[in-house]
Amino acid sequence: MRAFVLGNIALDETYSLAALPQPGASIFGAQASRDLGGKGCNQAIVLARTGVATTLVAAIGTDDRAASLANAIAEEPVTPELISTPGTVSDLSIILTTPDGENSIITTRDAASHFTAKAAVHSLQAATAGDLLVLQGNLPEETTVTALKTARTKGMVTAFNPSPLQPWFPSLWPLIDIAFLNQGEAEQLTARTGADAGSVLLSAGVSHVILTLGGAGALLVTAEGATSVPAASAAVIDTTGAGDCFMATALASALLRMVPVDQTALEHAAKASAITVSRRGTRQAFPSASEFAAILRL
Repeated sequence: MRAFVLGNIALDETYSLAALPQPGASIFGAQASRDLGGKGCNQAIVLARTGVATTLVAAIGTDDRAASLANAIAEEPVTPELISTPGTVSDLSIILTTPDGENSIITTRDAASHFTAKAAVHSLQAATAGDLLVLQGNLPEETTVTALKTARTKGMVTAFNPSPLQPWFPSLWPLIDIAFLNQGEAEQLTARTGADAGSVLLSAGVSHVILTLGGAGALLVTAEGATSVPAASAAVIDTTGAGDCFMATALASALLRMVPVDQTALEHAAKASAITVSRRGTRQAFPSASEFAAILRL
């Protein structure tokens, strides 16, 4: 089984600050890293490092940044399908991190916004029943809906991370098998928290809901009930990319074991995320292929 990640790819520039700036203030900071990023790219890298055959489909611009992105993704065990969109600028994420490991992220989406529905259909031509489609909230509505409907006709499993939030997300739930949300996203989308939020999404058509709760772990909600999984112990340095790592690891664990997302998948994801938050940066913070092999014990 293969994974097709349709999303964004960006250049991540991470800056370390003593504290986030107040309005109108100028503060000192230091550039901590400059590397590949973007939610789609992050999730594809993690899936591929676990051993899942993974294709990343993402739009890039026609600027100098595009070549840097193409060269960097070629270093990973990912099959990249980068769509050049003339007249656009490749996407960029500015990540501000503070000593407690928290972050604020500013992401551009000029290239991602030009990822068309036609390109989405074309990218899934080789997909077959049982393959996995992974999406986030950074593509246009028509592209996202078309990709999900195409996946449905092919019998693919669909996984969705509704971030950044968009007002049209509630219409997608009948097309989604697995949803990954954090506490804030769940509350904004359902006006509920915890297992109650998961129940709302189940009633809308989702079969597996995973709520990430930060240091409190995660919650898996299915028709059989809710299962809590504690967070793995970690010395938190930088939380950038931890949510993407958690989602992709859980999906990979289930896919490689040929089972639905379960408690074991979330336990594997918690261990991988603990490694990620204990390191600075994004791509370089994710577990290596050998570390994933130890986590998954495959």
